[in-house]
Amino acid sequence: MTTQLKDKKGADTATLTYNGSSATLPIVRGTENETAIDIEKLRASTGLITLDPGYGSTGSCRSAITFIDGEKGILRYRGYPIEELAEKSNFLEVAWLLLHGELPTPAELQSFTSEITRHTMLHQDFDRFFDALPKDAHPMPVCSAAIGALTTFYQEPESEHQLHDTIIRLMAKMPTIAACSYKHSIGQPFMYPMNRLDYSSNFLRMMFGIPCEEYEVDPVLARVVDLLLILHADHEQNCSTSTVRMVGSSMANLYASIAAGISALWGSLHGGANQKVIEMLEQIEREEGSADKFLARAKDKNDTTRLMGFGHRVYKSYDPRAAILKKACGDVIERVGVSSRMLEIAMRLEEVALKDDYFVSRKLYPNVDFYSGVIYQAMNIPVNMFTVMFTMGRLPGWIAQWIEMRNDEHFRIARPRQIYVGSPKRAYVPASARGRSA
Repeated sequence: MTTQLKDKKGADTATLTYNGSSATLPIVRGTENETAIDIEKLRASTGLITLDPGYGSTGSCRSAITFIDGEKGILRYRGYPIEELAEKSNFLEVAWLLLHGELPTPAELQSFTSEITRHTMLHQDFDRFFDALPKDAHPMPVCSAAIGALTTFYQEPESEHQLHDTIIRLMAKMPTIAACSYKHSIGQPFMYPMNRLDYSSNFLRMMFGIPCEEYEVDPVLARVVDLLLILHADHEQNCSTSTVRMVGSSMANLYASIAAGISALWGSLHGGANQKVIEMLEQIEREEGSADKFLARAKDKNDTTRLMGFGHRVYKSYDPRAAILKKACGDVIERVGVSSRMLEIAMRLEEVALKDDYFVSRKLYPNVDFYSGVIYQAMNIPVNMFTVMFTMGRLPGWIAQWIEMRNDEHFRIARPRQIYVGSPKRAYVPASARGRSA
């Protein structure tokens, strides 16, 4: 089999030759000059399929939402650098940007914010929903189940107007559901949302407030939560986003698709990575307490010790989100006055690893999970809520990806192929004859 690129009548194509026959496939180029071979008609013309476990070399869609250049450490939402959005924007403005493709006018942002603020309450019957769940239930499956349950409360036929209402409800009720899932897990009464507060402040109050007691939200901490939500808002075709798209491709509604995305995000190899960072720091603290000794073990090929929160499947240089969170981490620690052995270990890990040729040569730089885990820990957000925080941030990206997929002229139900490696055709043997020797 041979493959070559060539130009035919001004259009780039690729020619694949196999067993004496050839197929000419078009080349697709993105706005940042990313290049792909379009194999959509490969099977129809040749009978062949491609094999790509994990889809690491397969583009599943054309998307105008997020651009990533892992080699250069670039992340942009709708063309806007993440550094500028993190510094100058807020989460709801970024959510509008992802959903609509452009930054909102002041009137649009005010209307969007107002709609979300007015829809933060949950139906009273949700109290019974939470009561039916075990008290020690992890907040992530609780959130997934609650989002799926919203379908039973809002069963309107899908239309453009109803889709708008669904988006508002999801964005508005996600922080309330997240906070309720936490309160349920610790046996405390739920806090109702307060409309005078902004998105992140409202969430913090519902998380940590107690009825009949005044709870003042620290504006610095609320801003850091808003920043974390912005940095997690979308990240191209990752596992959970691809899950949302795949489920949605069957014409499943938005609630069901988002619930599936939450389940995918819960996995330890995806959204649970920042939890692994804290578990690593706790392990170091329990043992010798030395970051230097831990890193020495991590470099030993005969040792199973792994350095968590460093390196990234996409980024081969410094994760741009990590660079932003590094400063925020310092702001939080200074604000809350935390001085713990675990945080000291985290800072020492970063300091040593960034000077060690072993880690630098392997492009193992701190990623967003390293700093987000440390920040959540400093803010007293429990470990089992880390992935829920990730879910809140990723929600507008999932919705935008779902909408884009539905509006794509190439839309079709997702149906990957496979290479069968099981038994060849064989005859059925009756039960009475099985196990007998010839």
